[in-house]
Amino acid sequence: MRQITLERVRTGPEPADVGFGGRFMFATSFGAVLNPINSSIIAIALVAIGHSMHVGTATTIWLVSALYLATSVGQPTMGKLADQMGARRVYLGGLALVALGGVLGLPWASLTPLIAARIIIGLGTSAAYPAAVALIRRQSERLSQRTPGRVLGALATAGQVTMAVGPLLGGFLLTVGGWRSIFLINIPLAGLGAAFVLVWLPHDEPIAVERGNGTPDQPAAWRRIDPVGLVVFAAGLTMLLLFLMNPTRPNWYYLGAAVALLFALTAWERRWPTPFIDVRMLVANRALTFTYIRYAMAFVGIYGIIYGWTQWLEQSAGRSASAAGLLLTPAFVVAAVLSMLGSRNRAVFTPLVVGTVAMILGALFLLILNSRSATWELLVANILFGVPTGLNVVGNQSAMYAQTPAAHIGTASGLLRTAGYLGAILSTSLISATFGQRATDSGLHGFAIVLTVLSALMLVLTVADPSVRPRRQTDPKGAPVTVANRARERQ
Repeated sequence: MRQITLERVRTGPEPADVGFGGRFMFATSFGAVLNPINSSIIAIALVAIGHSMHVGTATTIWLVSALYLATSVGQPTMGKLADQMGARRVYLGGLALVALGGVLGLPWASLTPLIAARIIIGLGTSAAYPAAVALIRRQSERLSQRTPGRVLGALATAGQVTMAVGPLLGGFLLTVGGWRSIFLINIPLAGLGAAFVLVWLPHDEPIAVERGNGTPDQPAAWRRIDPVGLVVFAAGLTMLLLFLMNPTRPNWYYLGAAVALLFALTAWERRWPTPFIDVRMLVANRALTFTYIRYAMAFVGIYGIIYGWTQWLEQSAGRSASAAGLLLTPAFVVAAVLSMLGSRNRAVFTPLVVGTVAMILGALFLLILNSRSATWELLVANILFGVPTGLNVVGNQSAMYAQTPAAHIGTASGLLRTAGYLGAILSTSLISATFGQRATDSGLHGFAIVLTVLSALMLVLTVADPSVRPRRQTDPKGAPVTVANRARERQ
């Protein structure tokens, strides 16, 4: 016979004391800035690190790749832990890993320990977004209140604003404290984040502590987390990412291993009572699967512009790196503003359609640009691409939130971010295929043609998806009713 007791140690305010106010919104959103900060500021320091370690670009790029790999695997992993162990606990655990990674990045004189530190930072920053989404859903249940759109909007906007200021922060840190400050900054940021969580976020529910023999109706904690499924998923995703990260010289063994591990994962998860990736839920919930596909496709375009467009500005349009960064700034400003506007009432269909149409227009606009284009033309292109950056992110986030059962919200939100990282890595393959060794006008136009086709396909998938398409009837408050809204109301 097994005895089950409950952990009764609680810290933090009561849910009703914070509600969905500014403190709750700020604390849940703060952690979301850590991943984009660490993704962007390292780019400024790669040259300095390479000189210090006496290695080239092909080696230092692993400091970028290591974070992407760790984050892609870590997001759904941390989401699963948040679902099973409490989102606030996982949030704090992730912040502890971020601080640890910052400390481990300081004393070394070789690259391998730095890569390990970046992996730890990647795993730590992976906790913030899925844990924040789970905290928001749980707060909504506790208060018996529909989640305000501005809360989800703040979560999406935080990452976009950070993407804009990250390179500027990286340049400042590099000037003031050298490249090691790129790691050191994580310590005070993690400390601030932990303080906000402890003071402003409600406590988790007690954890069931199991003693004695297990019973079929209450699996042990390790069974609920599904360690085998987690390991197989991590291995398969890593193989896929390694294949995608070298598009010019693909290693087909990586792809074969990824496919084999995917089949093994599917077979295992269909048999396991509490799977890490609920395959049956994904098959049955086709709306959520389509949301992941749209999100990945959107990020192919978003990151294709961030990396490919800026590369063309420097190599063909003759702009300096700082000028290219300034030209990209309006896109992030537009994205941040539209994220907040598009998140009102947790709308899905309109932000997705408007954002995708803007991406089509932006891609078509690239076809008329060349190395002699005026600055105002470049600014117009940037503003056009700011629209899909803001609206597609917040629209798909709202769709995922509505389409996912509460018990799986942490894992599902982590998988959404993983889909985004897959799209980001696919964008590098697109850039490599269209630009080649140098970003010329013809390469930009080839990139624009592919992006136009991809965006048109996204628009078709959005309009044809009944889970996001609005219905004519309205609820008692006059708001449009969609399939997604119905699903949300049932949860």
